[in-house]
Amino acid sequence: MDLNKIKTDYNEKINKAKNSAKLELIRIELLGRNGLINKLFTEIKTAPNPKEYGQQLNLLKNELKNIIKEKSNNTINVDSKIENCKLKIVNSFGLPKVGHLHPITITERQLNEVFRKLGFSIYSSPEIVTNEYNFLRLNVPQNHPAMDMQDTIYIKQPQCLLRTQTSTIESYLLQQQSKNLPIRAAFPGCVYRNEKVNRSNHFVFHQYQAVVVDKGVTMKDLIGTMDLMFKTLYGPSVVVRYRCKYYPEVEPGVGPDMQCFNCKGKGCVLCKYAGWIEMGGSGMIHPKVLQMAGIDPKIYSGFAFGMGLDRWTMAENYITDIRTLMGGNLAYKPNEL
Repeated sequence: MDLNKIKTDYNEKINKAKNSAKLELIRIELLGRNGLINKLFTEIKTAPNPKEYGQQLNLLKNELKNIIKEKSNNTINVDSKIENCKLKIVNSFGLPKVGHLHPITITERQLNEVFRKLGFSIYSSPEIVTNEYNFLRLNVPQNHPAMDMQDTIYIKQPQCLLRTQTSTIESYLLQQQSKNLPIRAAFPGCVYRNEKVNRSNHFVFHQYQAVVVDKGVTMKDLIGTMDLMFKTLYGPSVVVRYRCKYYPEVEPGVGPDMQCFNCKGKGCVLCKYAGWIEMGGSGMIHPKVLQMAGIDPKIYSGFAFGMGLDRWTMAENYITDIRTLMGGNLAYKPNEL
C-alpha cells in the first residue's frame, strides 16, 4: 500500500476536521487498535523489503500522531472559545423570564373578586364620551370649573371628551337599568385630566367605581361596603377615616382617607405632610341624578364611590411615585417595586 498516499489523504482529512469529536473518529480510524496503521504493521512480513517498510511505517505513524496532536490542540482552543462565548451570552442576557401582570391590573382583579362575592356585576364602557354623560347627568352645573379646557381634555368632535371620571359609566348604567332594578355594579377603567405630572398626579390614571341602587339603601351600607373593601385588600389593621366632602353627583358626600403607608401618619412628601392619602370620593346618589335616569328617588336610593386604582396599587406595593406605574420599565416585579 502506498504510504505517501495514506499520509496525503489523512492529512487532508485531519485538516478538515471541524471539532474534537470528528478528529477523534479519524484518530481511531487511523491509530486505534483495529485502525489502518496496525493493519499495515501485520503486512511487514510480506513486504519486499520488511526492514525499510517497517521504518517508513513507523515514521508515518509518528508523523500522523504529531499532525493529530497539533490539530487537537487547535481544536480544543477553538471549542473552549466557543464554550466561553456561550457562557458569556448566557451571563449577559440571561434566560427568558415569564411575564407578569401589571400591578394595576392585579389590584383591579382583586377588587373585582371582592365585589363579585358581594353580588356586583363588572362593567366597562368607552373612554370617549359626551359632555352630557360625563357632567350634566351627574348633576354637574353647566358653568362648573371642571368643564373648563384647563381641566378636561376635549377632542375635535363637538361635545365629546376623554372621560374625566368612571362616574360616566354610572350615568349610562342608571339610564339603561332604570326599569330593571336593583343595581349592583362596579366598573374599573382609565380616566383623563389635564393634570401636571408629578409624584402624586398624572394626566392619565385609573379609577374604580361602584354603584348600588335599591330600596332602603343608606349611608351605613356605603361605609360598611368600603370598610370591607379596605380590610380585604390591606388587612384588618388598616386605618381609614371618612370626611364630609362635596361632590355634585352625591348628597351627602364623604371622602375616605387612608393613613399614609410611607410615613405611617407622620407626614412625608407622598402624603404632602398630611399623614393621610385621599383614596377617592363617595356618597349617597343625588336625587336629581336618579330622576335624570328615570328612577323615582322617593322609592329608591343608592350610593356610589370612585377610588383611584393607582393609589390603591401604590399603597399595596409601597410605590412612592405614580410615574413608576406609567413608565416603560417592564423589568420590575409587583412585589419588588
